[in-house]
Amino acid sequence: MESTSVANAGEALFRPVRAGNAFEETVERLLQAIRLGVVGAGERLPSERELAERLGVSRVTLREAIRALSDAGYVESRRGRYGGTFVHDTLPGPPEPEGKIDAAGLEDALCLRYVLETGAAEMAAARSLSPADRRHLTGTLAEAAGADLADYRRKDSRLHLAIAEVTASGSLTTAMADARTRVNQLLDRIPLLPPNLEHSNAQHEAIVDAILAGDAPAARQAMAEHIEGTASLLRAFLS
Repeated sequence: MESTSVANAGEALFRPVRAGNAFEETVERLLQAIRLGVVGAGERLPSERELAERLGVSRVTLREAIRALSDAGYVESRRGRYGGTFVHDTLPGPPEPEGKIDAAGLEDALCLRYVLETGAAEMAAARSLSPADRRHLTGTLAEAAGADLADYRRKDSRLHLAIAEVTASGSLTTAMADARTRVNQLLDRIPLLPPNLEHSNAQHEAIVDAILAGDAPAARQAMAEHIEGTASLLRAFLS
């Protein structure tokens, strides 16, 4: 049975698209779910029927979007009883960045992330979490801690999104997914630094520990410290 938190993630990312750009937005939603780790490497996407209903698009549009992602190396279709559309075990690297970063745009993205993620950590800690929520947090924490460099960004994103999911606010999860996609585009422009990743993993543990303990102020503070560290690196490399 699908857990509440995973269901929230699906509802947030596979929400109805606008009619004017149905194909483009369908590609965007599917790619966002893959890059944020909501559908992990080797995992199967929901069925065509379910995705078409959630996204509010025709099966033809959905198939065109899936074909585009298949051609780009993100998914593959398998036939048979256990067939479907599966995420590749190894995903293409991020595209080469174009142009300079606008300073105002950078600060806007960092400000939005700070407000959303500190608030999400605080609200998650303030809730009475279900056993499934607790398993979701500890599971995504372990996956981030054990990720290699090639997969770290996706596992890191999945943990942060999990924190929003356990607040049980679909609107917050949607906003977090969009904000995290924007931040990842900035993070893709800077190198992955092993000492920073070790520090991030320790901070992740402190955040999750505070949430599981129901200590809302500590969860907010731990998340603030974590986000400020990432913001410092982004400003250093991109400003």
